[in-house]
Amino acid sequence: MDISITPSSLSGSVAAQPSKSAAHRAAICAMLAKGDSHIAPITSTRDMLATFNAALALGAKGTLTSSSLTLNGIKTPPAQAVLDCDESGSTLRFFIPIAAALGVTASFYGRGQLPTRPLEPLVSQLRSHGVTVEKKGDEILTISGRLTPGRYTIAGNISSQFITGLLFSLPLLAGDSEIILTTPLASKGYVDMTLSMLAQFGVVVETLPTGWRIPGHQTYRPRNSMVEGDFSGAAFWLCAGAIQTPVTVTGLSRDTAQGDRAVLSVLEKMGALVQWDGDAVTVSPGALSGIEIDGEDIPDLVPVLAVVACFAQGVTRFSNVGRLRIKECDRLDAMTQGLTALGTKVEQTEDSLTVTGGVPLGGGSVSSFDDHRIAMALSIAALRCASPVIIRSAQCVDKSYPDFYKDFEKLGGICHVI
Repeated sequence: MDISITPSSLSGSVAAQPSKSAAHRAAICAMLAKGDSHIAPITSTRDMLATFNAALALGAKGTLTSSSLTLNGIKTPPAQAVLDCDESGSTLRFFIPIAAALGVTASFYGRGQLPTRPLEPLVSQLRSHGVTVEKKGDEILTISGRLTPGRYTIAGNISSQFITGLLFSLPLLAGDSEIILTTPLASKGYVDMTLSMLAQFGVVVETLPTGWRIPGHQTYRPRNSMVEGDFSGAAFWLCAGAIQTPVTVTGLSRDTAQGDRAVLSVLEKMGALVQWDGDAVTVSPGALSGIEIDGEDIPDLVPVLAVVACFAQGVTRFSNVGRLRIKECDRLDAMTQGLTALGTKVEQTEDSLTVTGGVPLGGGSVSSFDDHRIAMALSIAALRCASPVIIRSAQCVDKSYPDFYKDFEKLGGICHVI
C-alpha cells in the first residue's frame, strides 16, 4: 500500500494509543503468573499478536481482542514449541531466555530483517548457563536445555532487550542470579519499564552499581494491568506540533518510565513550546534551532526528530545512533535517503546523523523501507513539503500503529491510498 500525502496542517487533539512496550511487558508477566490477568487498553498490532501467539505456544491460554488481552498463565510448559516472532525484535529477544528458563526446546522463526538482527551477546550467555543453541534450515535458532542461575556478564550498549529478557527469566530459576553490565546501558528507559512491570507482578529485583541481583524461586502474581499511553507513537504528533500548528495528545503520564518521554525536553531545547494540562500535553511551534542530540537512549525518536531538524535553523547532529542501523531497516540510511529526496541536506557516519535545516522541502516519492517509524516520520515531513509526497509501502505502520493514518486525518491531514 502506497500513501499520497498532500501538504496540510495538523491541529487539534488526539488520544495517545496504548504503549506497545508496556503491553508487551504486561503480557509476558501475565503469561508467567499463576492465574488470570487482564491487560487493557491495548492496540492489537502485529508485534502484540506475535507476543500473544508466543505466549500460547509456551502453554498460556487466553484471548486477544482489538482493545484488551486476557491470559491464564502457564501451568505446565510444553516439551517443545515453535514460536513465530514475525518481525518483532522484542518478542524474539524476550522469549528466547524465557523458553530457556522454562526448559522448553523452542524453535524461533521470523520475517523481514528479524533473522539478521543481532542476538549476541545474549546467545553466548545462554550457552554458558546450560542452554544449547543451534540453527537448522530457515529458522532463526533452536534452543534446548534449561537455563541455570548464576552470574550473567553482558554488554549493555547493544540492545536493552537482552537485559529485559534476562530480567523476565532469571526470577524463575532455582537459585539467585546477577546481571553485570560490562558497558554503560543504552535505552535505559526500556529497562526501567521492565523493572516497574516486574514489581507490579510481585517480582523482586535488587539494583546493583553495575547491574541487578535477581533472587530465584520467585512467583509472578496475576493482576489486572492498565496500559499507559505511548510516548513513542505520540512523538509523531508532538513533533508535528513543533513544526506547524499546536497539537495536543491526551492520555500521557508525566511520571512514566518510558524513555521516549524525552521527546518533550528535546523539542523544548530546539525552541518549541510544551504545555501540560492534566494528562494532556500540547506542543506549539517556536523559533526552532539546531542542537546536539545524544540518541543513545532514544533511538526510536531519531527519525521523527530528524524531520523536526529539517525546519530548524542551523545544524542538528545526532550522536551515538549506530544501533539504528540494525532495526527493521538501516534507519540512518533510510532517513538520509528520504530527507535528501525531499530537499534537505543530510550527512551520515557509522554512528551519527547530521541534518542542516532551514531549506524548503519539495515533494516526490520516498520509500518507507518497510519500516513503520520511517513511514510515520516521512509522513510528518510531507506536511510541510511544497507538493504531495508518496510514501511507498506505508502499510508497515501496522507493526506498531495501525490507526496512524486515521489519526493523521482526524488531525486534519490529507492522505489517500494510491
